[in-house]
Amino acid sequence: MSKTAESVWNNCLSFIEDNITSQAYKTWFEPIKAVKLADNALSIQVPSKFFYEWLEEHYVKLLKVALTKELGSKAKLVYVIKMENTYGNKQPFTEKIPSSNRSNSQASQEVDVPLKNKSPELKNPFVIPGIRNVKIESQLNPNYNFDNFLEGESNRLARSAGMAVANKPGGTSFNPLLVFGGVGLGKTHLAHAIGVEIKDKYPEKTVLYISAEKFTQQYIESVKKNNRNDFIHFYQIIDVLIVDDIQLLSGKAGTQDVFFHIFNHLHQNGKQVILTSDKAPVDMIDIEQRLLSRFKWGLSAELNHPDYDTRVAIIQNKLYRDGVEMPEDIVEFLANNIKTNIRELEGAIISLIAHSSFNKREITIDLAKKIVDNYVKHTKREVSIDYIQKVVSEYFQMDVDTLQSKTRKRHIVQARQLAMFFAKKFTKASLASIGSQIGQRDHATVLHACKTVDNLSSTDKQFRKYVEDLNKKLTL
Repeated sequence: MSKTAESVWNNCLSFIEDNITSQAYKTWFEPIKAVKLADNALSIQVPSKFFYEWLEEHYVKLLKVALTKELGSKAKLVYVIKMENTYGNKQPFTEKIPSSNRSNSQASQEVDVPLKNKSPELKNPFVIPGIRNVKIESQLNPNYNFDNFLEGESNRLARSAGMAVANKPGGTSFNPLLVFGGVGLGKTHLAHAIGVEIKDKYPEKTVLYISAEKFTQQYIESVKKNNRNDFIHFYQIIDVLIVDDIQLLSGKAGTQDVFFHIFNHLHQNGKQVILTSDKAPVDMIDIEQRLLSRFKWGLSAELNHPDYDTRVAIIQNKLYRDGVEMPEDIVEFLANNIKTNIRELEGAIISLIAHSSFNKREITIDLAKKIVDNYVKHTKREVSIDYIQKVVSEYFQMDVDTLQSKTRKRHIVQARQLAMFFAKKFTKASLASIGSQIGQRDHATVLHACKTVDNLSSTDKQFRKYVEDLNKKLTL
């Protein structure tokens, strides 16, 4: 029976599979297709030049042994790279490159289609030039660690899940781990902390932090330069991928599609994915359902506004790290007056210390009030869901328990719907979180309430007055 390209390659695969890990085999050998066998030269098709470079760097000796067993000492290997041109209307083309392990000098590079102005390798900021000897910088900030990410009621679930992931990346049910919440609550800090902890515990793992915006820019650049497959295969070798502000993929169909395939590969191969977002998956718009469904595979953990005790602990920790002492009454003043944003709280502390140091003034309550007034007055202050329920209940002359009750009386239902409407308008809480805090309702009920308020505001003059009055009370 004569040998064919398929039979030779299948025999090679059997030998290779016995000599490497199953994960490496699935990643680097299953995608390869046998193309042609002629004059002891086996041509195999690989998805990208990055793929070819990786095989030559890590598996060339294994390939040589496998091929020699099948075709003898004069065996040659030629890579056929299908270059996927997704920019413009050009057709895909192929490029043939002999293995660097060839024994015949005549096996020079062959090209099916002339490659004029051939694109350079994918320029990724995390790869040192020269795609061989790949080195990927994690882009992590070591100052964002678990030691200074203080635990409180507002972040306990997210922090605990983050620690679990850091201890066993890819080995927990929290994959992906999606951390969501409003601005300045510590999402980016926690994402970095998980990555820093993993690098400390598992220095051999490849960890990469990237913003969704930067990921999108890289993808667009790879399409323009006809390096889309290189882009994909670069991200498929990451062990722990951290993507910040994943909601920014909204409306970007091409980027969502490529992220979908990268995500699937990483997840199927036991790699860890960590995402942050300013909203829960259920509240994301213009994100493909197949991607949203994968975001829900693991754990979605919300970061809420820190309570008073947590704010005090954050201030004390910041002062300790900076080697600064501050009177207890001033610490309490700051904690009582900056409630919604950890970033603002730390910023106010820095401003207070700077004013005291540069002006050689003692840190006093008067100075603290001046700093807080100047700092907070220019910032949109968010009211809490509890406060909204209190204001709405008083306006309709009922107590909060009645507002949250299961009754279907029209005036109570409308009051409850208005509370949900303003909670969505004035807070960063997710629909699910709003529903949970206003009578244990689900996110669909909150969504319906907001639509009802919008409709009644445009058709019912009395109801529109309710909305205007409450809006004034909540924005004073």
